[in-house]
Amino acid sequence: MTIHETLETHDDAVRAEALERLRTRSEFYTHLVVYVLINAFIVAIWYFVASGGFFWPVFPLFGWGIGLVFHGWDTFRRPPSEERIRREMQRLRSEGPRWS
Repeated sequence: MTIHETLETHDDAVRAEALERLRTRSEFYTHLVVYVLINAFIVAIWYFVASGGFFWPVFPLFGWGIGLVFHGWDTFRRPPSEERIRREMQRLRSEGPRWS
């Protein structure tokens, strides 16, 4: 394999990773917009129907909000560093095969 082919293969891998990251971010932002719109609608229903009674929209806001936070965490967390990967590989090698 030539250096040019190696660079092209690496560029393809980097491009694929970049596209995947952009896709997951786009999915998160779509999730966020839907969360805001739907919950604003629910709060509006509460406001016009209950006129200041018990704020029951807290339940979908909180429940769905937990899911949104975990979605954001999964989307924006950094991939493990090469150092962490190396240490984990060493730890696995020192433990020996797990399938014995």
